[in-house]
Amino acid sequence: MVKLDILQKIVGPGLVAVIRASSAEQAARIADACVEGGIQALEVTYTVPNATQAIADLAKRYTTAQVAVGAGTVLDPETARAAILAGAQFIASPPSDAATARLCRRYQVPYLPGAGTATEIIRALEDGADIVKVFPGEVLGPAFVKAVRGPLPHAPLMPTGGVSVATAEQWIRAGCVALGVGSELTKGDDSKVISARARQLLDAIKTARKA
Repeated sequence: MVKLDILQKIVGPGLVAVIRASSAEQAARIADACVEGGIQALEVTYTVPNATQAIADLAKRYTTAQVAVGAGTVLDPETARAAILAGAQFIASPPSDAATARLCRRYQVPYLPGAGTATEIIRALEDGADIVKVFPGEVLGPAFVKAVRGPLPHAPLMPTGGVSVATAEQWIRAGCVALGVGSELTKGDDSKVISARARQLLDAIKTARKA
């Protein structure tokens, strides 16, 4: 799958499931529930035990036409390369790291670093970020996105943290191209509930985009 197709899996539906779990097996169950709910982009964080194997398993389970499997909480290019070799199709980092960005550009893998100020957003874009994660979203809020998009209307922003069914429309109307949702989507161990939340989030995004 080419880079533009991977980005479309994120920006098209507008939702990335950020998966944190206590085991690779739990991560797989959460991923399955998210996909059942219509999500096309899964971010397996490197806080998950055996994350590289979890990424590899999901990359084999789903075709690239179905789901883009990515790696999150990637702190260095070594981890990024391991994730890419395991099948990760995008890389997300808490901060922007120039070396990691360069490696992603080399392999034409989308890079989604985090930023919490206008200065950090600009640096991330200069490093080559494809989408900048507004982090921590629960602290910054939709008002931050709206304010930043005044001087930086070209910045593709996606919050992580502080995103829920109740706040999804606010984030999209503030100017976000997609939403990264973690515990508010994946909490609990009931696959049907997770799938239902996924559908509610996707519906909220559609509604906000039509407004």
